[in-house]
Amino acid sequence: MHGLSGRPPNPNVAALASALLERLPQFADEVTERICQQVEAYGHDQPVPRDDLCRSCRQNLEFGFRSIADVTHHDLSAPRRTGRLRAEQGTPLAMVLSAYRTGFAYMWDCVVTEAERSGLVSATELVRIASDVWTLSEMFTTEMATSYRDAMTEQILRQDQERSALVEALVSGSVADTATVWEAADLLALPYRGLFVVVAAEPPTLARHALPNIESRLRDRGIGSAWRLLPDLHVGIVSLRTPNTLQPMVEMVRPVVTTRVGVSPVYDGLEKTAQAMHLARIAMASIAPGDPQLCVFDDAPVPVLIASAPTTSYRVMNNVLGPLLSTPVDERDTLLETLDAYFTAGSIVEAAKRLFCHRNTVRHRLSRIEQLTGRSVDDALGAVELYIAVQTMLRLPKLPA
Repeated sequence: MHGLSGRPPNPNVAALASALLERLPQFADEVTERICQQVEAYGHDQPVPRDDLCRSCRQNLEFGFRSIADVTHHDLSAPRRTGRLRAEQGTPLAMVLSAYRTGFAYMWDCVVTEAERSGLVSATELVRIASDVWTLSEMFTTEMATSYRDAMTEQILRQDQERSALVEALVSGSVADTATVWEAADLLALPYRGLFVVVAAEPPTLARHALPNIESRLRDRGIGSAWRLLPDLHVGIVSLRTPNTLQPMVEMVRPVVTTRVGVSPVYDGLEKTAQAMHLARIAMASIAPGDPQLCVFDDAPVPVLIASAPTTSYRVMNNVLGPLLSTPVDERDTLLETLDAYFTAGSIVEAAKRLFCHRNTVRHRLSRIEQLTGRSVDDALGAVELYIAVQTMLRLPKLPA
């Protein structure tokens, strides 16, 4: 192997490299100073301390000078280490790349100055060295940037895992003491005291996001949130700036809803998240299975009441509907559909339009319901009982065995 350019080793270039290596400490100090002056993230009180930068510069210059001497092995471990370290230090990649450009420009200045002073290489050889230096620069920056991005990806995955674990701890109630809740709030970038809601969304399939990219969508509108994907639930804690933020948040979420989604009442402290999670689940369960809708707990009192006490709701339904449930399936379904249409429409005329039938047909069916149940939609108490019963039929997944 003949080095960067594939040419055999040149003793004159090797002598030039040797002369440069003798002054390596001086060059490292000088390029460190230049980078500190020209690149914002380096130096005193910056993410990259001066000593750290100087050490990195010395390693990179040594590698560069040895490489132009046409060594047979190009060890790129230095830029890989630098890339990972700068990612861990939180230095923006653009600034790291700027430092590299400054460093390689300085390195080339050193090569040219020494070549002119010593006369060891000809102008033609210097042109060839220039090609090698810029090839080396590309190799260095590519390796550094790749290592940087790999490290950043690992950090993001680790942070996402940590955030998800904290969200799960809050919604499950396993975070109890105030100090731990404060720490969780800090790590989630959420206020400890403020206004929050829990959003519980039914995954389309097992362990799939129900609301993809929802955190970034909300963040773009200035709404902070933290999310966790559980096997049977996609759950988020959303921070509201004011009580008036709830409706805009709901309107942002609603267009991307493809499954059942429940939103808890607003609460004022992260230590109450577990209770809010319970209410968000109830709001979600209050939606008929298979119906892709969003339900805010406080906006649907009867459905959430049914979902919060399914066993009792089933018993009430059986007591209210009674013999109606024993009629042939076709008649039962027609009567229940008519009852639901009547309550939704608010009148016999509008219900008939929804059902594409004559209003007298609706009247006949309502009379049949009264005959079977002993309850009339014209009676206030009877209407309430029938409404609760039909909502139970619609919203709970199946009759108990």
